[in-house]
Amino acid sequence: METTRTPKGPTLRQFQARFPTEDSCLEHLKLVRYGAKHTCAKCEREARYYRVKARRSYECEHCGYQVYPTAGTPFQKTRTSLRDWFYVMFLFTSTRNGVAAKRVQREIGVTYKTAWRMCKLVRQYMGYVDGDDAIGGFDGQPVEVDHGFIGGRADSDDKLDNKKVVLGMIERRGSVIARHLPQRRLAAISATLRASLKPGTHVVSDAEVSFSSVLRMGQGHQHTTIKRSAGELKVNGQTTGHVEGFWNLVKRGINGTYISVSQKHMQTYLNEFEFRYNLRRSPHMMFDLLLLSFPRGA
Repeated sequence: METTRTPKGPTLRQFQARFPTEDSCLEHLKLVRYGAKHTCAKCEREARYYRVKARRSYECEHCGYQVYPTAGTPFQKTRTSLRDWFYVMFLFTSTRNGVAAKRVQREIGVTYKTAWRMCKLVRQYMGYVDGDDAIGGFDGQPVEVDHGFIGGRADSDDKLDNKKVVLGMIERRGSVIARHLPQRRLAAISATLRASLKPGTHVVSDAEVSFSSVLRMGQGHQHTTIKRSAGELKVNGQTTGHVEGFWNLVKRGINGTYISVSQKHMQTYLNEFEFRYNLRRSPHMMFDLLLLSFPRGA
């Protein structure tokens, strides 16, 4: 029986060979956003665009109208080189546990403030590319649901003190949705489930009271409850092992790489881990998807 191997992502040498210069990065952005030729917004003629010397722009061969490949991207209004930006994106798509701003600062020689901003924007864009499509449904696989708590003070008597409440939903053999909740209340959990699950989803969760609202949503959901406190690990072939494994991955990354994450920025970190998990079977596509997903500028 043949087994299908997951294609590997690009190596550092392959990345360096593909984008050896600043010009090669800008040319790549121009091609993926505009193509080799496109209709000019000013003269309305099909035209090739040629590089404007000493500027991050290209001009129409007919009327000289200029387009800026970096406009509307995280690279807009930045003095940091495109090659450095591409390298940071490469790092984010070639690691499992995240990329610390200190590492970026050290490797490309920018200030910590600049490195932190670059990482923040890359995470935000990973979330944009991954999207917010609902999962499950009448014809979908069961969706495992579990919430967790990340961070907090180790010396606190209150186990939930200063912890971030997160909710994860994984469709079996499919995608994950990870959300930071402002509070651990039934209303917040119910609203997130309603927005993230298609009607008719078979939901699998532990016996947490807040998940009982699934059957009261009026969307035809089924609900299998696993009583972990009673020693149950599986009910009728259903388990919550996949979503629990995802949270273990997130916690290893945050505790080992980022150390601490604030309430304000928790969702962007979840976007990062969600993006990589959902493309786990196509790691060779992660980097290119980030570059291909910029909408065409004006």
